[in-house]
Amino acid sequence: MTKVYVMESCPDCTQVKAELKDNPEYELIDIGEKSRNLKEFLNLRDTSPAFDVVKARGTIGIPCFVDEEGNVMFANKWRASNRTKTVIRPDVPDGASCSLDGTGC
Repeated sequence: MTKVYVMESCPDCTQVKAELKDNPEYELIDIGEKSRNLKEFLNLRDTSPAFDVVKARGTIGIPCFVDEEGNVMFANKWRASNRTKTVIRPDVPDGASCSLDGTGC
């Protein structure tokens, strides 16, 4: 099962959650719902090199997909790899709506 880290207030996450509604192949983990979820995500973000580019851009890195092998993928790449999914906002780069500098979300 693929874990998907999301947050209720993130527009990109809202779209992904709608796409994955009732899909048993994905476990949605809202990082704003429980501190345990946030700690799990922060540990991943702090230790995975996949987040290096995300952190350099000043973005949070959600929605974030982690497959059973531990591979990390972000929304646009996930959509591209799952061609059956609709790309709702192809004009928005991964994580662009949730920027730490206040330009998004």
